[in-house]
Amino acid sequence: MLHDMLRPRILLSFFAAIVILAGAGALLAQNADRPWMNPKLSPEERAELVLKQLTLDEKLALLHGNGMAHNPSWEMPLTHLANGGAGYVEGVERLGIPPLVMSDAAYGVRSSGANGRYSTALPSNLAAASSWDTQAACAYGELIGSELRAQGFDMTLGGGTNLTRDPRNGRTFEYAGEDPLLAGTMVGNRIKCEQAQHVVGDIKHYAVNDQETGRFFVNAIISRRAMQESDLLAFHIAIAIANPGAVMCSYNRINGDYGCENSYTLRDVLKKDWGFKGFVVSDWGGTHSTEKASAAGLDQEQPMDAFFGPKLKQAVEAGRVPLAEIDDHARRVLYAEFLSGLVDDPPQTSVVDAEKGLKVARQVEEKSIVLLKNSHAVLPIDPARVHSIALIGGHADVGMISGGGSAQVDPPGGNAILPPGKGATQWQEHIWFPTSPLKALRAKLPKTKIDFDSGTDLDAAAKLAGGADLAIVFVYQWESEGMDLPGLSLPDQQDALIERVAAANPNTIVVLETGTAVTMPWLDKVAGVVEAWYAGSAGHKALANVLVGKVNPSGKLAMTFPKSEADLPRPVIAALPAQAEGNGRGPVNAGTLATSYAVHYDEGPEVGYKWYEAQHKQPLFAFGYGLSYTSYAYSDLSVDAAAKTVRFTVKNTGERAGTETAEVYARLPQGADESFKRLAGWAQVALAPGESKTVTVAIDPRVLQVFDEASERWKLVPGDYGVFVGASSDNTPLTGSLTVQ
Repeated sequence: MLHDMLRPRILLSFFAAIVILAGAGALLAQNADRPWMNPKLSPEERAELVLKQLTLDEKLALLHGNGMAHNPSWEMPLTHLANGGAGYVEGVERLGIPPLVMSDAAYGVRSSGANGRYSTALPSNLAAASSWDTQAACAYGELIGSELRAQGFDMTLGGGTNLTRDPRNGRTFEYAGEDPLLAGTMVGNRIKCEQAQHVVGDIKHYAVNDQETGRFFVNAIISRRAMQESDLLAFHIAIAIANPGAVMCSYNRINGDYGCENSYTLRDVLKKDWGFKGFVVSDWGGTHSTEKASAAGLDQEQPMDAFFGPKLKQAVEAGRVPLAEIDDHARRVLYAEFLSGLVDDPPQTSVVDAEKGLKVARQVEEKSIVLLKNSHAVLPIDPARVHSIALIGGHADVGMISGGGSAQVDPPGGNAILPPGKGATQWQEHIWFPTSPLKALRAKLPKTKIDFDSGTDLDAAAKLAGGADLAIVFVYQWESEGMDLPGLSLPDQQDALIERVAAANPNTIVVLETGTAVTMPWLDKVAGVVEAWYAGSAGHKALANVLVGKVNPSGKLAMTFPKSEADLPRPVIAALPAQAEGNGRGPVNAGTLATSYAVHYDEGPEVGYKWYEAQHKQPLFAFGYGLSYTSYAYSDLSVDAAAKTVRFTVKNTGERAGTETAEVYARLPQGADESFKRLAGWAQVALAPGESKTVTVAIDPRVLQVFDEASERWKLVPGDYGVFVGASSDNTPLTGSLTVQ
């Protein structure tokens, strides 16, 4: 009986085994025909095997895009295959090499709404950098990578790493601040975890792309030492951490040559010195030549084939471009596809996990909000003392603003400040997400009376504020690709609004929704200031959690807030010649403008806080600054010169649990021709009230060196290095020294 019962199971197992073996045999046969499909081989080996199978036309097809959706000037026959995204590169179907389907994804997947899809808007990149939290950066990238795949994309165009040389740069919100170690570390961890989702990672805009004014032809004049110790160092750190498949070269010129045909930055530094194995992709319309760009190290033109299509084939056939050069370009594209796991695991369209996205967006924003002022402990809001709140300005009844340009993520339901159905995302349109701070605060404070006023009538706003226990003024400063800010003051008479409200109610809090620094002529008249940045799809909930004290703020500024534009290295951004005017969406016929319009970065490596220290200028808020609802004390510094580590103690001296970002700086020895500190490391320390922890931080050796132009090498300067530890770049109570022989 038992034998009869087991017979069907045995037969079933037998047939299942046959099926499995047959499948394995088919796979082995396929791998025999396509040895590059063996995942045990390295990406380099797999790319080389494919390269040997390619025709010249197939190689060239990997080296250019095929149009951009939603842009009539860049339409091509295969544009429709771009999935509504930024670009499409043909694969090699007969060999199992998938196409590259690209999407802008600075703080979320762009253009999803145009295709009826949803994507999460994370807090801006500058906001995330102000968390100083590498795990948050990883979660940021992981979420974007998974949502790219769910929407059918397999390459990201995020990864902005440019330093904040000028806070008026319209893309400041897309980048990670002013310090190369912080920016490189945060972007590197973000892109590493994004690419781990089996999408090709990208880091941009390489390099010295530090203003939008004249971005298609401005000539950035900077010494090699200054460039290596600032902008290039940030990219090097990010690339070393992320190992991205791609690096996007920038529009601007660098010491005369365009970023996408600059042999020094592309060939000599990126590929030779740093050993970058992936491919260099041009910014959209950033290719200006065929032979020069190819020889300099550009591997792929986007979004069309103006230079790397028929012209490149003609140059090869005429012997002006060696076939080895084409092979190197194609090999790098193939390497990136294998490196990212894209070949083995192409994207499968699915439904985005919106709940997960909102959770990650909220958690990142909670870590990114920076408390700038908190007089008399006006925050967190205590419902036992605060029975009425006047909420004023910023469209805070319906939403929070986001950053524009190619980074813009479509808000669900359209622009929150427009009627339903009227909020389609347009280029350089001010977009508010449906993230209402009014609703979020009412949910957190159900027994508190909260009234809203738009702030358009100053008298009405002041009247509402005067009758409330607490006034919260929401203000914004919008930024976008393709333009720089005229200044750092708040637009639309918002400074005047704050002045009037503060005069009516001394318990006034200002919430900033900005993508960069702002000036604050009213700072001494308000009780509190909270920097919320561009807060993303769950920004209202994160902000409410901070305002009511459910979350203790721990963010610290990733960039300096100056007192005025007069304190900047260039108080005024040079105006463009009249004939160079354009809408910022595509290259203009620059003519002689490329040589006549230049920006001289004479401050060299003195970017941000380094400039203010070297020039003895006191900023409004220093790099690394951020308050908490508790307080911390530093003590017991010791320096291990051999191990290049510092050890110190941090104590929570307040009554709330909190997380402190302890910052370590180093100053080069006398004779190194520098008078500023360099960020050398940091640690985040979670502490209960009264708790102390001893912290060890390794000093990053890259920030202890100088770049010697004569030898084109990095060198340590012998002598005594100053070591400084504290809560911000201008607040380092612990000092020591490190001797380098």
